[in-house]
Amino acid sequence: MMCNKAEIELYLSSLGSKSIVRISRDCNQFSWAPGCQSGWACSTPEANSLANNSFENPVLSRAENCRPCCPGFFCPRGLTCMMPCPLGAYCPLGTLNKTTNLCDPYSYQITPGSNQTCGSADSWADVITTNDVFCPPGHHCPTTTQKLNCSKGSYCRKGATGENKCRWKSKCKENSEKEEIALFGGILIVVLIVILLLVYNCSDQFIAVRAKILSKSRKKAAKIAQESATARKRWKLAKELVLRHEVEMYDSSAAPEELATSSDGILHADKGNGKRSKNCRKLNVRTERFRRAYSQIDKERALQLDKDKLTLSGIVSRAAENRPQRPMLEVAFKGLTLSIGKKKLLQCVTGKLSPGRITAIMGPSGAGKTTFLNAVLGKTSGYKKDGLVLVNGKSGSMQSYKKIIGFVPQDDIVHGNLTVEENLWFSGRCRLSKSMSKADKVLILERVIGSLGLQEIRNSLVGTVEKRGISGGQRKRVNVGIEMVMEPSLLILDEPTTGLDSASSQQLLRALRHEASQGVNVCAVIHQPSYTLFNMFDDFVLLARGGLIAYHGPISEVENYFSGLGIKVPDRENPPDYYIDILEGIAKTKMRGHATPKHLPLLWILHNGYEVPEDMRKDLEEINMMHELYTVGSITRELSSVEQTESKDSVHQNVSQRNDLLNRKTPGVLAQYRYYLGRVAKQRLREATQQAVDYLILCIAGICIGTITKVNDDTLGAASYGYTIIAVSLLCQLAALRSFSPERLQYWRERESGMSSVAYFLARDTVDHFNTVVKPIVFLSTFYFFNNPRSTLRDNYLVLLALVYCVTGIGYTLAIWFELGLAQLLWYWSWWALTQNFHSLLNNSAIPSGH
Repeated sequence: MMCNKAEIELYLSSLGSKSIVRISRDCNQFSWAPGCQSGWACSTPEANSLANNSFENPVLSRAENCRPCCPGFFCPRGLTCMMPCPLGAYCPLGTLNKTTNLCDPYSYQITPGSNQTCGSADSWADVITTNDVFCPPGHHCPTTTQKLNCSKGSYCRKGATGENKCRWKSKCKENSEKEEIALFGGILIVVLIVILLLVYNCSDQFIAVRAKILSKSRKKAAKIAQESATARKRWKLAKELVLRHEVEMYDSSAAPEELATSSDGILHADKGNGKRSKNCRKLNVRTERFRRAYSQIDKERALQLDKDKLTLSGIVSRAAENRPQRPMLEVAFKGLTLSIGKKKLLQCVTGKLSPGRITAIMGPSGAGKTTFLNAVLGKTSGYKKDGLVLVNGKSGSMQSYKKIIGFVPQDDIVHGNLTVEENLWFSGRCRLSKSMSKADKVLILERVIGSLGLQEIRNSLVGTVEKRGISGGQRKRVNVGIEMVMEPSLLILDEPTTGLDSASSQQLLRALRHEASQGVNVCAVIHQPSYTLFNMFDDFVLLARGGLIAYHGPISEVENYFSGLGIKVPDRENPPDYYIDILEGIAKTKMRGHATPKHLPLLWILHNGYEVPEDMRKDLEEINMMHELYTVGSITRELSSVEQTESKDSVHQNVSQRNDLLNRKTPGVLAQYRYYLGRVAKQRLREATQQAVDYLILCIAGICIGTITKVNDDTLGAASYGYTIIAVSLLCQLAALRSFSPERLQYWRERESGMSSVAYFLARDTVDHFNTVVKPIVFLSTFYFFNNPRSTLRDNYLVLLALVYCVTGIGYTLAIWFELGLAQLLWYWSWWALTQNFHSLLNNSAIPSGH
């Protein structure tokens, strides 16, 4: 009587047609055996039972020995065989209800007038279609024919095969269907609120305590360094007094006192040195690094103050001791022309940027200053390029030198949720040579902070649009310091003095001059500098509209050059501003011969003897004074050439020669991953308020969904899980978008400087996995205990963990490729389309084949 494989497949294929089995051999319009009725089954003929009663055979003919279905089995209508009920079902013999003529507890009827009786179950499928077959709630069914009451202290859901112990036995009465665990949810909500409040209030204090410890180490090191410097000064004073016999110059009454002072100074110095040595052994590593840095900086300051007092031999010896170790980078360009389509952005630009000198680039708006910087940096993709760009006299890609090139953008692209020191320190750690000791990196950091005047705000957050931080001028100096701290050989700055007052601008230029003294090639675009600030530069590039050079040479010769053309700067006029006004036609002046201000680029070409472009030939005919101007200009050019040669020679003497400009080996991907990991962790700690808000919203969503959507065993809580997927996906996706979208500019800047994109992404992904792990716990801590689903807490967590991981990856992709607003819009649209397709798929799968 047992169904074989073909009969089971026939039954399963008919589940979508309301339990009416398709036509079979014994059950059709021509033949209807008694075993075809619900709850009945028949056996095959004895002659064929051994030969045909195989699981692999097709649907057999069963028409003999028909009887009611056995307990624990079910016999569907349209088949003459029976199948065992699965565990969790309760399939006893039915009892005829004479009033309804139904076989209780089932819903099938006995054919009126027949001699049939009630058998076992007639079908088994999903809980909605065959609800009466499953073990009822409040009971458990160890077998398919046994039903037991659920004892006190336990609960039994529908279809249970055993009892589930309650956490609190007093809360579960006899025949309890489910455990009341809402109290657990309430306790967890209180615990979570307390934790979130602690995070909200204590995250800033934790960071402040850490900063206080660092500040204490720094102050201790500064104090020790100052004591050492004072001791050295006293020792030096005493030594000079003894060597010069100045003791004899004092009178007899003052001599003992002065000698005592000197002697005390010597002894104090010894004691100070001894005390310092003793203290140094007790200092921790961090404090010792700061002490060494401050001591070296004090020495450098002392050398700078004594510079004018040194003899020639002293200057030579100190120059040899402090010879810079940075490789030189000279950038020369000849006939450089950049154009897009038919529009020329730069035309016939010829010149060079020399190491050890600061070059100012000026010109009216639209003159091609930014394009010129892009050409210097080798960012010429998308342009049609003509001419040559040489690096140290060799043709090559500037991208090959990006590890020793620093570029300061016009916009202050810094991390607002990091302090000034953290921004600078991260740049130095990732971009300085990996062979450099940490103590030397600390020295460079402290030197840059001191030169830019950032000591007072080193522990202050830079700030963002939402959260106020340091001032705009201080932010600009931090922007410059990020590039200075990596010790570049070529430093390009786009409007570094914009937004700075006069004092801050001069302080910045003094820092740049110090960089130039180390052999750095510094080039900056500036607007409207003061006369004092203008004279702090070495060279001057004046660009006219159309990307043509009107002057390129030393600052000291610019007024002589333009005076030779008949352009004299009026009294109380700033020379660079006046020259730009001349180029723009704002200021009127009469030049020599027939020349006008529009001819200034042509005159510069003639002055240097460059080839005149074809499109400037007509201008050459107009002025008709080539020979005179070239003769007058050549004198200035020769003088300028001599001066530049002398300056270049002096730089070559003070800068070490290195043939390999690519010998700087920066930290690898793993090291940068570790640095990025520390930085992202700090950023997340400072965003603890936002994290707490995210968790709180998840808690509220869990309470709402768990309370509103009650679990129904007939649907296994499908409605609540649908809302859960939508809520968790949307909330976690918003956090994922915030991981990358706000820092796109910072990422591009770091990527252009040679930092690892792989390390950047992996570090942020690693830290964000904390949210991936914790957010499902936060949501389930409220949802699970208010909804009380059939599945276990572990199963719910694993499913939500996979969901959060997937939507986080999708959010990363959108955040990387699109702006924040557009990424959110695309996410909502894609989620809507996905849910619609998903529902359509479910509806189509519910339609049986053939219908």
